Amino acid sequence: MLIRTCMAKIHRATVTKADLNYVGSITIDEALLEKSGIRPFQYVNITNVSNGVFWQTYVMAGKKGNGDICLNGPPARHFQPGDKIIVLAEAWIEPSELKDLDPVVVFVDDNNTVIEVKRHKAIYNGPGEQ
Repeated sequence: MLIRTCMAKIHRATVTKADLNYVGSITIDEALLEKSGIRPFQYVNITNVSNGVFWQTYVMAGKKGNGDICLNGPPARHFQPGDKIIVLAEAWIEPSELKDLDPVVVFVDDNNTVIEVKRHKAIYNGPGEQ
């Protein structure tokens, strides 16, 4: 059995573009991908802090250092430039791996420049543990 977990998060990024005519996905600055450990074509969940919309799609790497966060295709109707979003990357792991899960959280400024990276080590209280 595998468990769906959060392996990385980009916290309160700013949408820079919305391209309705692109095939689909979210384009994220490659520098943010490197800091978070998120990989191109990996599925992510995107929560729009500005309007509450939740979307799931895959990642495309954008030009490194330009700060782009672009919602492509249908989500361009729900995510507009200036919206604040949270990007949550998934990983499927064995329950025994929970104790080693150490998600990365990347904090960015209004230009999507990394200001801090933290790790949130999971605290596993399995059956019988306190």
